[in-house]
Amino acid sequence: MKEDFYDILGVSKNAAASEIKKAYRKKAIQFHPDKNPGDKHAEEQFKKAAEAYEVLSDPDKKAKYDQFGHAAFDGSGGFGGGGMNMDDIFSQFGDIFGGAFGGGFGGFGGGGQRRAKGTNLRIRVKLTLEEIATGVEKKVKVRRKVQAAGVRYKTCSTCNGQGQVLRVTNTILGRMQTSTTCSACGGSGQMIDKKPHGADAHGLEVAEETVSIKIPPGVVDGMQLKVTGKGNDAPGNGVAGDLLVAIEEVPHATLSREGENLHFDLYVNIADAVLGTSKEIDTVTGKVKIKLEAGMQSGKILRLRGKGIPNINGYGSGDLLVHVNVWTPRELNKEQKEFFERMRQHENFEPSPSRSEKSFFEKVKDMFS
Repeated sequence: MKEDFYDILGVSKNAAASEIKKAYRKKAIQFHPDKNPGDKHAEEQFKKAAEAYEVLSDPDKKAKYDQFGHAAFDGSGGFGGGGMNMDDIFSQFGDIFGGAFGGGFGGFGGGGQRRAKGTNLRIRVKLTLEEIATGVEKKVKVRRKVQAAGVRYKTCSTCNGQGQVLRVTNTILGRMQTSTTCSACGGSGQMIDKKPHGADAHGLEVAEETVSIKIPPGVVDGMQLKVTGKGNDAPGNGVAGDLLVAIEEVPHATLSREGENLHFDLYVNIADAVLGTSKEIDTVTGKVKIKLEAGMQSGKILRLRGKGIPNINGYGSGDLLVHVNVWTPRELNKEQKEFFERMRQHENFEPSPSRSEKSFFEKVKDMFS
C-alpha cells in the first residue's frame, strides 16, 4: 500500500501551507542527491517527499487527496504514480531550497540545467455508472504538439544551456544571488537551429495520437486524473506536459447516485403490494430479482448490500437502496369501485402502523447513518 503523503512529510492533516512547505524543504535537504551520492534509498525518499509536496501544496489536489486518498491520482496523479524523475522535481521546486546547496540546485547531481516543461492538455471523458462501478480503460484521440521531424536545436547563447540566468544583487546583508528562467529560450537551454517546414517557432507541430487512459472504479463527477507526459512537448530536451482528464458522469436511466450508494424507485400496484410478488430491477452489474413480501407498505426501503459503487480507495462498495412506491390507480371500473367501497370500512384496510413501522423521517435518517 502506498505511503500516506502526510506521514512522508511528517505533518498532520490540518497542517498549514507554511508548515507543509517547511517540512518538505527539511526532507528534501536531508535526502538530496548531492548529500547522498549513489544512495538509492535517499533518492527514493527524495522523490516521495517531492510527490507528497506536489499534492499537499496545491489546495485542489489536497482536497481531493483528503477525500479520496491515492486513488484520486492513480492513472495518474501526483507525479504519475511515482514516475517522477529528478529533472521534474528540480524544475518545479528548485526555488524552494533557496541557497541550501550554494545556488546549484538546478538539476540532478547539482548544477545541471532546468528542463522546460511543455504545456498541459485538458480533455473530458464521459463515463456511465456501469463503467464507474467496474473501472474502464478508455482510448481517446488527442491532438498534441510534438517535436517536428528534422528539427535541430543549439545551445542558448544567453544562458549557455543552463535555462537560467543568475543575477547578483548587493544588499545591506551582503551579495544575494538569484536565478530566473532565461527569457531567450524559455528555460529549455536550447534555441532553434533548423526549423522544418510547418513547424512553429519552437520547432513543434501538431500530431494526433491515441492515448490509453486507465480509470479506476469509484471515480466521481468532476474528478481529474493525470496521464503523465501526454501533453504538449517542450522544445529541445524539455519534458512533455501532462494530459489532464476530467471525469463526467452520464446520468443513468433508472439509478441515481449518492456517493457510493445507489437509489432505485420501484413502483408496484396495490395487488402486488397486498399479495406479495417478485420484481426484476436494475443494478450496475446487471438485473437482479428481489422478493416483495405480502403487505408491503409504500415507502419501504430495501437495502441490497454491496450493490452500489465501489469505494475509490478499495474499502468495499456502497449499497443499492430500493424505494418501494405503491401505485394508486386513478381510474376504476364499476366492479373495482364496488370492491373498494365494500373494503372502505373493513378492518384489514384500516391503517394500523406498528411500533416497528418507521416514519418517513426515520427512514431518511437511516439512509444517511
